[in-house]
Amino acid sequence: MLSVKSVLLFAIAALFEIGGAWLVWQGVREQRGLLWIGAGVAALGLYGFAAAFQPDAHFGRVLAAYGGVFIAGSLAWGMVMDGFRPDRFDVIGALICLIGVAVIMYAPRGG
Repeated sequence: MLSVKSVLLFAIAALFEIGGAWLVWQGVREQRGLLWIGAGVAALGLYGFAAAFQPDAHFGRVLAAYGGVFIAGSLAWGMVMDGFRPDRFDVIGALICLIGVAVIMYAPRGG
Protein backbone atom coordinates (compact mmCIF):
# COMPACT_ATOMS: atom_id res chain seq x y z
CA MET A 1 0.00 0.00 0.00
CA LEU A 2 2.92 2.36 0.64
CA SER A 3 4.04 1.93 -2.97
CA VAL A 4 0.61 3.00 -4.22
CA LYS A 5 0.72 6.07 -1.96
CA SER A 6 4.23 6.85 -3.17
CA VAL A 7 3.30 6.58 -6.87
CA LEU A 8 0.24 8.78 -6.30
CA LEU A 9 2.35 11.39 -4.51
CA PHE A 10 4.88 11.34 -7.35
CA ALA A 11 2.05 11.98 -9.82
CA ILE A 12 0.69 14.85 -7.72
CA ALA A 13 4.17 16.33 -7.32
CA ALA A 14 4.70 16.14 -11.09
CA LEU A 15 1.38 17.83 -11.74
CA PHE A 16 2.29 20.72 -9.45
CA GLU A 17 5.92 21.10 -10.52
CA ILE A 18 5.55 20.61 -14.25
CA GLY A 19 2.25 22.46 -14.32
CA GLY A 20 3.71 25.30 -12.30
CA ALA A 21 6.74 25.61 -14.53
CA TRP A 22 4.47 25.51 -17.60
CA LEU A 23 2.28 28.29 -16.17
CA VAL A 24 5.35 30.48 -15.54
CA TRP A 25 6.57 29.68 -19.06
CA GLN A 26 3.20 30.70 -20.49
CA GLY A 27 3.14 33.87 -18.43
CA VAL A 28 6.62 34.95 -19.50
CA ARG A 29 7.31 33.44 -22.92
CA GLU A 30 3.77 33.61 -24.26
CA GLN A 31 3.09 36.93 -22.52
CA ARG A 32 -0.03 35.74 -20.74
CA GLY A 33 0.66 37.91 -17.73
CA LEU A 34 1.21 38.00 -14.02
CA LEU A 35 -1.84 35.89 -13.13
CA TRP A 36 -0.37 32.92 -14.98
CA ILE A 37 3.03 33.51 -13.40
CA GLY A 38 1.52 33.79 -9.91
CA ALA A 39 -0.48 30.59 -10.39
CA GLY A 40 2.72 28.89 -11.51
CA VAL A 41 4.64 30.06 -8.47
CA ALA A 42 1.83 28.81 -6.19
CA ALA A 43 1.80 25.42 -7.93
CA LEU A 44 5.57 25.14 -7.57
CA GLY A 45 5.21 25.76 -3.84
CA LEU A 46 2.60 22.99 -3.60
CA TYR A 47 5.03 20.63 -5.31
CA GLY A 48 7.31 20.86 -2.28
CA PHE A 49 4.51 19.74 0.00
CA ALA A 50 3.58 16.80 -2.21
CA ALA A 51 7.18 15.61 -2.19
CA ALA A 52 7.41 16.01 1.59
CA PHE A 53 4.59 13.52 2.18
CA GLN A 54 6.44 10.61 0.53
CA PRO A 55 6.51 7.56 2.85
CA ASP A 56 10.31 7.24 2.53
CA ALA A 57 12.02 9.52 5.05
CA HIS A 58 15.18 10.12 3.00
CA PHE A 59 15.11 13.47 1.19
CA GLY A 60 17.94 12.57 -1.19
CA ARG A 61 16.32 9.30 -2.24
CA VAL A 62 12.90 10.83 -2.81
CA LEU A 63 14.21 13.79 -4.82
CA ALA A 64 16.60 11.63 -6.85
CA ALA A 65 13.78 9.27 -7.77
CA TYR A 66 11.44 12.15 -8.47
CA GLY A 67 13.92 13.37 -11.09
CA GLY A 68 12.98 10.38 -13.23
CA VAL A 69 9.28 11.06 -12.74
CA PHE A 70 9.89 14.67 -13.73
CA ILE A 71 11.61 13.65 -16.97
CA ALA A 72 8.85 11.27 -18.08
CA GLY A 73 6.13 13.62 -16.85
CA SER A 74 7.60 16.58 -18.71
CA LEU A 75 7.52 14.69 -21.99
CA ALA A 76 3.92 13.61 -21.33
CA TRP A 77 2.92 17.18 -20.38
CA GLY A 78 4.46 18.51 -23.58
CA MET A 79 2.50 15.97 -25.60
CA VAL A 80 -0.82 16.88 -24.00
CA MET A 81 -0.44 20.63 -23.58
CA ASP A 82 1.83 21.65 -26.45
CA GLY A 83 1.45 18.97 -29.11
CA PHE A 84 5.06 17.82 -28.65
CA ARG A 85 5.83 14.46 -30.27
CA PRO A 86 8.74 12.68 -28.58
CA ASP A 87 11.04 10.64 -30.76
CA ARG A 88 12.18 7.14 -29.91
CA PHE A 89 15.19 8.44 -28.01
CA ASP A 90 12.97 10.60 -25.80
CA VAL A 91 10.82 7.55 -25.05
CA ILE A 92 13.81 5.27 -24.39
CA GLY A 93 15.38 7.85 -22.11
CA ALA A 94 12.15 8.33 -20.16
CA LEU A 95 11.74 4.57 -19.73
CA ILE A 96 15.31 4.28 -18.45
CA CYS A 97 14.55 7.05 -15.95
CA LEU A 98 11.37 5.31 -14.76
CA ILE A 99 13.31 2.09 -14.26
CA GLY A 100 15.70 4.14 -12.14
CA VAL A 101 12.76 5.45 -10.10
CA ALA A 102 11.61 1.90 -9.44
CA VAL A 103 15.09 0.76 -8.40
CA ILE A 104 15.72 3.75 -6.14
CA MET A 105 12.33 3.82 -4.45
CA TYR A 106 10.95 0.31 -4.46
CA ALA A 107 13.86 -2.13 -4.43
CA PRO A 108 13.81 -4.37 -1.36
CA ARG A 109 16.33 -3.20 1.21
CA GLY A 110 17.79 -5.29 3.97
CA GLY A 111 17.73 -4.16 7.56
